[in-house]
Amino acid sequence: MRKKWEYRNSTENKVEHIIEKFNISRLLATVLENRGITKDEEIKIFLEPTRKNFHDPYLMPDMEKAVERIIKAIENKEKVMIYGDYDVDGITSITVLKKFLKDCGLETGYYIPNRLNEGYGLNKEAIDKIKEENYTLIITVDCGISAIEEVEYANSLGMETIVTDHHEPMDTLPNALAVVDLKRKDNKYPFKSLAGCGVVFKLTQAIGMKLKMPENEYLKYLDIVCLGTISDIVPLVDENRVIAKLGLKLVEVTRNPGLRALVNASGFKKINSNAISFGIAPRINACGRMGYEKEALELFLTENIVEAQNITEKLNEYNRNRQEIEKNIFDEAISMLSKEDANKNTIVLASDKWHHGVIGIVSSKITEMYFKPSILICLEGEDGKGSGRSIPGFDLHEALSVLSDKLERYGGHEMAVGLGIKKNKIEEFKKEFEEYAKSKNVDEIVPIIEIDKLVDSKDINCKTVNELELLEPFGEGNRKPVFEYKNLKIDSIRALSDGKHLKMTLKDGNTLISAIGFNMGHLTKEYLIGDKIDVVGNLEINSFNGVDSVQINLKDIMKSY
Repeated sequence: MRKKWEYRNSTENKVEHIIEKFNISRLLATVLENRGITKDEEIKIFLEPTRKNFHDPYLMPDMEKAVERIIKAIENKEKVMIYGDYDVDGITSITVLKKFLKDCGLETGYYIPNRLNEGYGLNKEAIDKIKEENYTLIITVDCGISAIEEVEYANSLGMETIVTDHHEPMDTLPNALAVVDLKRKDNKYPFKSLAGCGVVFKLTQAIGMKLKMPENEYLKYLDIVCLGTISDIVPLVDENRVIAKLGLKLVEVTRNPGLRALVNASGFKKINSNAISFGIAPRINACGRMGYEKEALELFLTENIVEAQNITEKLNEYNRNRQEIEKNIFDEAISMLSKEDANKNTIVLASDKWHHGVIGIVSSKITEMYFKPSILICLEGEDGKGSGRSIPGFDLHEALSVLSDKLERYGGHEMAVGLGIKKNKIEEFKKEFEEYAKSKNVDEIVPIIEIDKLVDSKDINCKTVNELELLEPFGEGNRKPVFEYKNLKIDSIRALSDGKHLKMTLKDGNTLISAIGFNMGHLTKEYLIGDKIDVVGNLEINSFNGVDSVQINLKDIMKSY
């Protein structure tokens, strides 16, 4: 599919000011200006955030109520249950709150619903179990904002609930003692995009401030908070960037045996957002996806190095199983798609052979491949559990809200959703989903590559490319900068990994530049040695035989005109 190349607009005089003020390269200064980071104080915080750059937690809705109730529980040694989720954000949220409250003298229980049997969020059967064990207070983390009935049920059993969440609320809030969620309409907190573990971190900060604890008592868990924040694909700007940037420094020297074992197992030499997203997070998520959610939490809670290594080996195995299952589902989904109408704007597929803990990853890959909103549904008898991913410009959560009469339940946000649907409603939903997408002109949405700057051999060298690492951590809201390089002559071209990837050497005058294109191996049939091309991609350092050189990680190619 042809992608649209668009330049970000940078203002030259602002770029010059940034260069002079901060003594950085034009490449880095242009990227900062493109991202709207132009004020001196903003640039300073972006490049070198400190612990002084956190916002006041008491600006969050119901924070005062939540803190007072938790301090009361600490003082009275109450039985408190932390109720979380099975993904990285949920696991890290439970870890941070449980460890922090233990530091405060309160041992808590924890409950993670099994993804395969219980699904996401609070459920009445779990609440019954919690009541039977004489808990008086439930604190939800990374869930609870849509649990209207469940919170009311807990109330009826004489248990109080504090909800901490970061998902979109319904029209009505749960009738909990406190509802700490930055997506509330009455929120006055200056940043609304914290992950679930970010909200928990602010709760621990607020408790620490109230109890006049040293800052270190809540800041020491930033390694875990950073892990959840980067993994949950929230925008890495503002306070999330402060969490991620400071947290990554702690990950490098972490004292958490479980996290240390995971870092070692991931095989990544450099601890950055890439290592978290592709080395550590998949191993934790594999636990929840395969139905072994408690083991991921136990990994972070253990103080025993040998136990941490043993659990990490299990996580590696779960991840290998997940990868195999994922490949099988993907291959079957592609085969099913070959029999569908290629002109449709949406993709909805269902099968009774699929593992619903893995279909979200496959949906993400299919959406990326076809650039269409996709929903994959795992059938279990007459019931279907679905997971969907969207494309920029199409609000998938809004689409489900419009079609909610066809669904048993749904949740999520603009780009990713989960849903429940009866088998006999799928075809009707499929048809109406397609009609809705047409009404939103989804066919007119094309993938856009936003380019930070046009470069040539004078702009790029190992020093300037290394300097771009100051923009780390990369992620949602702070993507790796993309550059265009024009009129390059193909000096060599070949496919790698059985035709999957593309490897080229490109020539600009007498300068040779290496380029790699992942999943672009098919382009070896379209381009020849000697062709003149324009390319867009990320600039990175390739180390080979102890020699560093600049490499372009390709995003797209077109012939020069």
